[in-house]
Amino acid sequence: MDAFDLDSAYRLHPQVSVRPERFGALLYHFGTRRLSFLKSPALLSVVIALDGAPTARAACAQAGVGAAELPAYARALATLTASQMICARTPA
Repeated sequence: MDAFDLDSAYRLHPQVSVRPERFGALLYHFGTRRLSFLKSPALLSVVIALDGAPTARAACAQAGVGAAELPAYARALATLTASQMICARTPA
């Protein structure tokens, strides 16, 4: 898996539905028919913040993710990118 670029802009894939749960959330991709589990409310906060943040790093900061936690969140976001749950956001 390629390294995740925290300094790029991302968003939830347009074909993905989010269902918040106590443990985090369920993500369902209607195109690939894949289901992903977000195992923490903090990761859900990051994913939700992606659309409005200039970078994934900024979305993490907005969700309260500290510098020491960034590598773990980058790995989680890389997995979500590989499964097409989130995608790169191009400038408007």
